Amino acid sequence: MDMHINTPAVFSQRAMQLTSSAIREILKITERPEVISFAGGLPSPSGFPIAELRAAFDRVLDTQGATALQYGRTEGYTPLREWVAQDLSREGAPIDPEEVLIVSGSQQALDMLGKLFIDPGSKVLVEAPSYLGALQSFSLFQPQFQAVPTDAGGLVPDALDDALVRDARFIYVLPNFQNPTGLTLDRARRQALVERCAALGLPIIEDDPYGELRYAGQPQPGLLELGRPAGATVIRLGSFSKVLAPGMRLGYVVAPKTIISKLVQIKQATDLHTATVTQMAVYETVRDGFLHRHLPLVRDLYQRQCGYMLDALQQYFPADAQWTRPEGGMFIWVTLRDGMDTTQLLQQAIAKNVAFVPGAPFYAGVQAPTNTLRLSFVTVPEDRIRSGIQVLGQLIGPAGQS
Repeated sequence: MDMHINTPAVFSQRAMQLTSSAIREILKITERPEVISFAGGLPSPSGFPIAELRAAFDRVLDTQGATALQYGRTEGYTPLREWVAQDLSREGAPIDPEEVLIVSGSQQALDMLGKLFIDPGSKVLVEAPSYLGALQSFSLFQPQFQAVPTDAGGLVPDALDDALVRDARFIYVLPNFQNPTGLTLDRARRQALVERCAALGLPIIEDDPYGELRYAGQPQPGLLELGRPAGATVIRLGSFSKVLAPGMRLGYVVAPKTIISKLVQIKQATDLHTATVTQMAVYETVRDGFLHRHLPLVRDLYQRQCGYMLDALQQYFPADAQWTRPEGGMFIWVTLRDGMDTTQLLQQAIAKNVAFVPGAPFYAGVQAPTNTLRLSFVTVPEDRIRSGIQVLGQLIGPAGQS
């Protein structure tokens, strides 16, 4: 006897508009070991400090186990908030620990900021292209995306005129080694951006998961550091995913106290607080300066990986292809000749066991070009980078071929 009962579920309009992440769908294919994947934005497991984290968890559970396994403050573990405030204060903008909220990964922060700022139809300014995870998160709240023009140097601050900014709730930017392009805003553009936003009363969400992964060029001041003297409202997002391990699911928000207090209320309605034991173990790991010893090794690894891919692109891609040369982070952005369709190219590449992410999903509020793609290089060995790029170059064909 069939006891299955098909109970109809009436989903909300918000739920009905949800779609799967293009990257997550591609990653299902890349689970096959024969596939050379340039698709996932995953940090290299070679950079995970497994022994140090294991020791930190042991110390926390041995000495503070009852506290670590108990509910905690919504705002986060106080010593970790103090560490974040002190670490960011080194950049020049003094941060109060009360301006720091610990979250369950910076993706949670994006969701919470969407709840805080976006009503259906609200105008939200984003780069073109922009981080797909942010676009997906904000889309849940039915905003009107407005693309801010970009060029080879990234976001163009002069494009923020009165008409573009009018009634916008915020502008979302990734100034360091942007996902997906790998571009970095120079100091002049950063200064112009915060001054323009201060004058227009436009809050800035500065998402900076990759800032500690610089391996070339000169460090640039953060928008938070530049924005406070200029009178701009800057909400800074940070993460331990790229500097320790993404499985920790630990990030933070730095913002004026009035914003933090509302985010605390939102988080209380979401998950009460971020995992106490994880916060305490991360603090135990980083409190004695471990990151300053650990990150140079990660940067060296990423620089080598980036070099392997840039060399392969130069060798195997046609002369009319263009690509970024990142100073840090994990991504290279490629622009192919007009008329190429990288969604179709992906299907051809998968048939030859190579994967990447087409560029179109990274655009919102503007007609997406069809001839761009994102490559991630940090988790692929050198020989497979060269093999995979050679396959893509053959599929793209020589310069001038349509």
